[in-house]
Amino acid sequence: MFVLTEFKDVVRIPPWKFKRKLNDAITDELNRKLANKVYLNVGLCIALHDITKMEESYIFPGDGSSHTKVSFRYIVFRPFIEEILVGKIRSCSADGVHVTLGFFEDIIIPPQKLQDPSRFDQAEQAWIWEYNTGDGQKHDLFMDAGEPIRFRVADETFLETFPTGSTAISGGTEPVEKSENQSVSPYVLSGAINEPGLGLLAWWENS
Repeated sequence: MFVLTEFKDVVRIPPWKFKRKLNDAITDELNRKLANKVYLNVGLCIALHDITKMEESYIFPGDGSSHTKVSFRYIVFRPFIEEILVGKIRSCSADGVHVTLGFFEDIIIPPQKLQDPSRFDQAEQAWIWEYNTGDGQKHDLFMDAGEPIRFRVADETFLETFPTGSTAISGGTEPVEKSENQSVSPYVLSGAINEPGLGLLAWWENS
């Protein structure tokens, strides 16, 4: 679910931060720049793991800040396809079941990846699995908001966006962060629960 990704960047430290240790100031700056931002085709950046190389710092004419080229490893959230995760149902809509992991909410399980047969109840705003009890009867199992759910990662989608004020990191792509005005997330996971053992944990706890 989490991977270590190597980056390179030139970190600018303003003069009023010179009183701090350089390593600490660079750590704060890298986390400020990358934490909770999506890096295209890499994943959601979580936190700095370590700095592997730090070169000499330079101060350029007309700029009192120091500039230091660093190589570092960052903890990134990017589950592999087919990985099984456990989250909570955030909400349901006709588009599917929306799932959250707490720190990441752009997960959707589309209707075709739910148990078959399932239907969406508009009044309850919930998907319902019409479970066959084996005696010719069907039992409605509701997928209610807040319920823990186990799902398989079926697909991932990255969308390249360029919000104002983003800064480039070595690698040719800009980290992007979904703002309140953006209706589309830069990183979305598609899940599936249409197989035994997946779905609400409550369905299987007595199995």
